[in-house]
Amino acid sequence: MPRPIRKLLPAALLALVMLPQAAPAATPAPAPRLLSRLALGGPGGWDYLAFDAPSRHLFVSRGDRVLVIDVDAGKQVGTIAGTAGVHGIALADDLQRGFVSDGKIASVTVFDLASLKTVATIAGTGQNPDAILYDGASHHVLTFNGGSASASVIDPAKNAVIGSIALPGKPEFAVADGAGHVYVNIEDQSELVQLDSLRDKVLQVWPLAPCASPSGLALDNPHHRLFAVCDNRTMAVLDTLDGHRVAEVPIGDGPDGVVFDPAEAMIYSANGGSGTLTAVHEDDPDHYRVTATVPTQASARTLALDPKLHRLYLSAARLGATRQANGRRTIEPDSFGILIVGRP
Repeated sequence: MPRPIRKLLPAALLALVMLPQAAPAATPAPAPRLLSRLALGGPGGWDYLAFDAPSRHLFVSRGDRVLVIDVDAGKQVGTIAGTAGVHGIALADDLQRGFVSDGKIASVTVFDLASLKTVATIAGTGQNPDAILYDGASHHVLTFNGGSASASVIDPAKNAVIGSIALPGKPEFAVADGAGHVYVNIEDQSELVQLDSLRDKVLQVWPLAPCASPSGLALDNPHHRLFAVCDNRTMAVLDTLDGHRVAEVPIGDGPDGVVFDPAEAMIYSANGGSGTLTAVHEDDPDHYRVTATVPTQASARTLALDPKLHRLYLSAARLGATRQANGRRTIEPDSFGILIVGRP
């Protein structure tokens, strides 16, 4: 070996020894699983759920009423009645108010978050108000009306509808970024609409195809990412700024709800057709991977997140062998309940 090389070898070996050692691979968090089931029974169908972190209350749509569950006590603590055809519940903790979309009577029921008592009924929304949200930027409530392809704008200070926004098709779930933008899936057109909530107008319409019949929608606000779940076992990831397609992720059959847990960078899709929950990790804003497929129950298609305990609550009931006039399977009497999914 030439002398210059021999002289360099000790220094090179010392440098290698002093290099920082690679950290051991982090142990993956255990996959979530079905922890328990809260039996509630009673008649009627269901749609969305909403979780109120300050009160630790879970609000569950139930046909013509909303059930209020204390999740820590594991029991029902109240009922908000008179909500015919309820679809969704929007919560405004800064106003101490909740808002329920009454799909069958084109109205919104307003209730007090502390007492759970109804304080007003707002008539005059579009037909079949479905998804509903409170937009913190405008301090308005918006209903998304499946029967009239529109969004109704409500001023909660007046308890009155003050405007309407025409949409290009049947709206499904919607989310707000808190900075004047609201995003809503258009189910029958496979599109996603960006609204200006301060000026009550459509800003952009973005295609979602081949994502079919988009329903549930979730938002990673800091990273400008939208997660739309679709009937063809697909979750589409879009950029909130320009609507470009970032990724597609496989999920289960028959999804209707999706949530994002920012603390754990996890997205969860509730797949009522296959009776599963798809857990998807956001490795970075451009890369996503399925980490678990959790058995739940056929019919468990909507869900809400408890951000403190990182638990998921899903409405479900046992389905019968026969079908109703609308083609949906019958529900076995008194089989309705809440599935609780999380880590042991």
